[in-house]
Amino acid sequence: MAMSVGSAGEDDMMVEMNTTPLIDVMLVLLIMFIITIPVQTHAVKMNMPTAPSAPPPTPPTVIEIDVDFDGTIAWNHELVPTRGDLQARLYRIAQQPDQPEVHLRPNKLVTYKYVAMVMAEAQRLGVTKIGIVGNEQFMN
Repeated sequence: MAMSVGSAGEDDMMVEMNTTPLIDVMLVLLIMFIITIPVQTHAVKMNMPTAPSAPPPTPPTVIEIDVDFDGTIAWNHELVPTRGDLQARLYRIAQQPDQPEVHLRPNKLVTYKYVAMVMAEAQRLGVTKIGIVGNEQFMN
């Protein structure tokens, strides 16, 4: 009586192909192809005509309006005596085709109603290029 140890088909041949080395080779080839492909740019090269040299643009005219802590108004460091004079100056700016920039610089201690009055007058008269400057004084 003989005893059989192991599986019944030890002598059977393995028919499946070992694909692990084939996958390794394919991955190496894929990496080589990716490395050797040139980088493609999607830019279109155009030869643009050059314009004749134009004079450099002139810097915009700036008008500074300072509002002091007691409500007094200064136009380019010159005291504006009345509200009517301020309105006349703002009206002249609004009538210009290329309006100068108006920089409104309020004092740190000024009441808001004086600043709002200047801004409302400028808007009512048609001044479009107006901005508040000097905000760094309000940081502290």
